[in-house]
Amino acid sequence: MAESTAASITDQKAKGKLTVYIWDMDETLILLKSLLNGTYAEAFNGVKNVQEGVEIGKMWEKHILDLCDNYFFYEQIEDYNKPFLSLLSEYDDGRDLLSYDFNQDGFGSLDDDANKRKLAYRHRIIAENYKKGLNGVLDQELMKQWDELYNMTDKYTDGWLSSARTFLAECSAGKEETSVATADGITDSAASKSQHVNVLVTSGSLIPSLVKCLLFRFDNIITHENGTFLSI
Repeated sequence: MAESTAASITDQKAKGKLTVYIWDMDETLILLKSLLNGTYAEAFNGVKNVQEGVEIGKMWEKHILDLCDNYFFYEQIEDYNKPFLSLLSEYDDGRDLLSYDFNQDGFGSLDDDANKRKLAYRHRIIAENYKKGLNGVLDQELMKQWDELYNMTDKYTDGWLSSARTFLAECSAGKEETSVATADGITDSAASKSQHVNVLVTSGSLIPSLVKCLLFRFDNIITHENGTFLSI
């Protein structure tokens, strides 16, 4: 991660002012653990219904796990966590994966280059699905369920989720009125030539953390590229 991010930052310095934001995901940008164990509601000394928060947390947990397994190969690669998706990109030979059978390719321990290549293939598909966003991978019914859960959670937490997203977006956009957000997460203003890099740090595994980014609506602000998403 250090080499990748350092290279990105060095490149951007040459173009103008660079601002790097380092964000803590867990219990800062998002809430999950404190909902599941009830500590979020308990902090309000009886004002909030603890069980309601726990049930909301369980629904989030289900959505996260379903998305991980169905679209992000989590069941296959859970034991091979990496800090970011591009770590094994050197092993990806660019093969067309349209008809590739990920269930029959014999993927296993990363003791050899062949299995590292198979993991790199999976990382490529994961990156593509992340770029598509939820609208690109979920059907209308699942999108409706997710929207309802997000809004329910935001109401229960007094706008925690939407406030975190708004703050993240405002910091990423900078103070300039005219700015363009590029695909690599860098915001370039024609007026000041300032760039913004978001680095998201989490103690969770990479795939569930990427899925949380999608479900909590950070994917158009936090990219997976250039080491800007770090699972530690």
